[in-house]
Amino acid sequence: MAAAVDSFVFDLTVVLGSSALGGFLAHKLRQPVLLGYLVCGVAIGPFGLGLLTNLEDIKSLAEIGVAFLLFALGVEFSLAELKRVQDIAVKGSLLQIGLTIIVVFLCAWLSGWVETPIQGIFLGAILSLSSTAVVLKTLTERGEINTVHGQVMLAILIAQDLALGLMLAILPALNEPSNIAAALMGAIFKGVLFFASAFAFGYWIVPSMMKSVAQTESSELFLLTTIALCLGVALVTASLGLSIEMGAFVAGLIISEIDYSPQALTKVIPLRDTFGSLFFASIGMLIDPHVLWENSGIILGLVALIMLGKAVIIFPIIWQFGYSFKTAIISALGLNQIGEFSFVLALVGKELNFITQEKYLLLIGTTAITLVVTPMMMEFSGKIAEELAKIPGIARFIDFNKSDSDMLIPETICNHIVVAGYGRVGQVIVKVLRDRQYPVLVIENSEAATKHLRKENIPYIFGDADAELVLEKAHLSTAKALAIALPDPTSTRILLKHALEIAPQLAVVARSHNNSEIDILNQMGAKEVVQPEFEAALEMGGQILTTLGEAAPTVNSVLHNIRSDRYISVRDR
Repeated sequence: MAAAVDSFVFDLTVVLGSSALGGFLAHKLRQPVLLGYLVCGVAIGPFGLGLLTNLEDIKSLAEIGVAFLLFALGVEFSLAELKRVQDIAVKGSLLQIGLTIIVVFLCAWLSGWVETPIQGIFLGAILSLSSTAVVLKTLTERGEINTVHGQVMLAILIAQDLALGLMLAILPALNEPSNIAAALMGAIFKGVLFFASAFAFGYWIVPSMMKSVAQTESSELFLLTTIALCLGVALVTASLGLSIEMGAFVAGLIISEIDYSPQALTKVIPLRDTFGSLFFASIGMLIDPHVLWENSGIILGLVALIMLGKAVIIFPIIWQFGYSFKTAIISALGLNQIGEFSFVLALVGKELNFITQEKYLLLIGTTAITLVVTPMMMEFSGKIAEELAKIPGIARFIDFNKSDSDMLIPETICNHIVVAGYGRVGQVIVKVLRDRQYPVLVIENSEAATKHLRKENIPYIFGDADAELVLEKAHLSTAKALAIALPDPTSTRILLKHALEIAPQLAVVARSHNNSEIDILNQMGAKEVVQPEFEAALEMGGQILTTLGEAAPTVNSVLHNIRSDRYISVRDR
């Protein structure tokens, strides 16, 4: 028993240590950190150095990482945002999956790559899925979760995860066509039962339960309850034959509708990132370099054919749903890989004799390479869209400059003030600055807010302000100041840190959300820290003193003294 525990601890230490090293090297090379995780998985896996001896335990932990990844997405996504992209999620994903299966079936059948129609349909089902984990991780790193293309991609991916459950239910029945209808109806019934039960549970039980836990003021209890909810709902979906991803996402949606969602998200993010690295490393462990080398020509051909073919299928679907040319191109190039859960389908298909061992290994290698290529493809997708739009034949059919662009920045912008966040506070800051003729650049991740920015012709970047890749586009090195008006304290600290790394001399004025943050933000380098509640109290106090007959210089002096010592005299003792 002790030896087994020691072996597990060793394996876990190797995976986490190598992932940290790989992520660090990838970051230094200005590549997505998940590429580092994947490469390290290849290196330490059974086909590399062979350092790992207990892959099943690592895979189990990796599944937890996927669950936390989708749980965090559900918390951030919310039902309101899901409703906004419901058309592309339902109709678009059905078209994408259906067309992919049909095209793959015809190509595989006509080329002789499959022997029966069922094998062609099965192959199409495998290739129709894209990678929620890789795309979500890449969007998160790039600060593009809330961009238009980010929302479109995630909507389609979530629908694909739901479709996975139907595929797993129907696959075994393909050998007996008379059972397909029963299997389909059974899968639909399970899905409807789960969603009805989940949202009833979320409406009647979860809010009061989380409120009771929060009232204990125990951070440990709140974290444990959040984890139990996430994994519990994911376990229920797994037992029903649906995907773990879908269960975790629904659990996140349930939490997103209550008051404690920001706290739950803050608690889960470190776990998401830790266990998520295990997932990407476990994908790398499946890659056999020998098989890749032996079949390099075939696999590279399949990679090119599949990624180009899926992009060609996805692009017109998104474009026809009213999204811009640029959004359609970026989304198509972000969804054209084979999903990690295609491994699950491929394994089931191999057991049912829908695919031979040789073709199974080719699919594993092809899938792994598409996952590795995806982050790099997404990095250049915006530039590819812009270059394609310049081609005369294409330019005649689109109005690229009137698109739902994620950025509107003058090339020559300098000596500007960057305002992070365009909520109630950010809007006031922008108005004050523009009234005084200061050039302003806003960073915002709400589509509703950016519509107003476009209408007012205010330069902006659409993305998460605390993401390094977003900040690099804000020309901080030539900016005069940065005003941080974000509603989230964690994002405020991350943004401040990244901004001063890019421009150490930048004057930063930050919004504090509570008393303890004032000193932290000052120590991190903020020139001024504003606490809205204190400022409201000071203004009210000043107005009262003026009403009582105090002279304006005296009132201003009193307020200045309180502000100059960072509110110390009025903080809670």
